[in-house]
Amino acid sequence: MIFIAGPCLAESRDIVMETAETLAGIFSEYPEHRFIFKASYRKANRTSADSFSGVGDETALTWIKDAGEKYKVETLTDIHSAEEAGLAARYVSILQIPAFLARQTDIIAAAAKTGLTVNIKKGQFMAAEDMAKAAKKAIDFGAKDIWLTERGTFFGYHDLVVDFRNILIMKSLGYPVIYDATHSVQQPSLGECSGGKREFARQLALASVACRVDGIFFETHPNPAKALCDSKTQLPLNTVKEFVSDIIALNNHFENR
Repeated sequence: MIFIAGPCLAESRDIVMETAETLAGIFSEYPEHRFIFKASYRKANRTSADSFSGVGDETALTWIKDAGEKYKVETLTDIHSAEEAGLAARYVSILQIPAFLARQTDIIAAAAKTGLTVNIKKGQFMAAEDMAKAAKKAIDFGAKDIWLTERGTFFGYHDLVVDFRNILIMKSLGYPVIYDATHSVQQPSLGECSGGKREFARQLALASVACRVDGIFFETHPNPAKALCDSKTQLPLNTVKEFVSDIIALNNHFENR
């Protein structure tokens, strides 16, 4: 399986390095699985103008690159405009298109032209089969390796639901499919910041494994209560080892049947 994990935002060098070190140690016990360290260098989609959005793009990207090099892991970050693709590509292994931007042709094109793997998150407002169009855009602009990610669908106001048929539909398109276990339990724009119910993340992740998903995405933080973004959904770093172990055990069950 593919595992994409790390803090929501590169808040500080210490948090980036501590999280990367812990995750690299956990995944070193599972060399048959692929681990990618994830952190956003900036959060462009904020509920409030007062919400923390980043320390500066190149500073945060440097921390992410340093973590990848120090702990010998691949790295991923998301971009928010076509102009950012070239900058981010100098620091990371994989570029991610955020869900709200999954229909933006110029951003997908710019990411594809870097030659890196492109992970496109399915928009919360999109049908799963429409991701074929997003993937084709990336192919048309030169992408060779494309992943698709399920992260829930808008369900009324301030809530998401996961329709696990989406994983099966996107797998039928012929691309690796990732399940985002923590954003899927988010409650968007609830109050001055997004809320969430992280207590459902483990069970929904296991359900995605039962649907034979190709990978799991999750965010984690040493102290989620003090995280500067997604504090309600990030997994406590000290719970990740058990979370990953459960996912791999179930995956092995299906692989060995």
